[in-house]
Amino acid sequence: MKQAKTSKAWMREHVNDFFVKQARKDGYRSRAAYKLLEIAEHDRLLKPGMIVVDLGATPGSWSQVVSSKVGAKGKVIALDILEMLPLPGVEFIQDDFREESAVLELKKRLGARQPDLVISDMAPNISGIVVSDQAKSMHLAELALAFSMEHLHYDGSFLVKVFQGLDFDQFLREMRTGFKKVMIRKPKASRDRSSELYLLGIGKK
Repeated sequence: MKQAKTSKAWMREHVNDFFVKQARKDGYRSRAAYKLLEIAEHDRLLKPGMIVVDLGATPGSWSQVVSSKVGAKGKVIALDILEMLPLPGVEFIQDDFREESAVLELKKRLGARQPDLVISDMAPNISGIVVSDQAKSMHLAELALAFSMEHLHYDGSFLVKVFQGLDFDQFLREMRTGFKKVMIRKPKASRDRSSELYLLGIGKK
């Protein structure tokens, strides 16, 4: 009964959410588009011609934002464990990023090119067990960071969603060893009650 009430309350909030309404108006697949738009504008993150890897891409709102900014001369490779409807100018890989097959396919699509930017909005399936969910989330962030450190070109950037909690400080230190500047971002579209933050590493060392 309590769960049903919680679900109804969430649905009420979702329907009345400013960013949900704005996403429908602007043609974005989810409200998450405005998180990336705010960060990208503030930090001048997206430029025409860039090669970008989008991890945890489904339903595709971040890829929509990126493809519109990098233009026809840019390249967007998106990956998610879930299916994603096609988007113009976006190559999609359906695979689990925790598996070697996903990384190998990303390497294949990139060829000899190195991405200018890796973005990750990956999150695990939430179980409700805080410690377990935090560990799974941080594992995904670690994998995304490892991929970025190996494949980004020198001076490239990395944007990743993390949750405040166990191992956050350690992960932040790891990012600071790999990038010239690391900023913490909490965009307006990120709900206040959510512990999610975005870490932006600029200038791969």
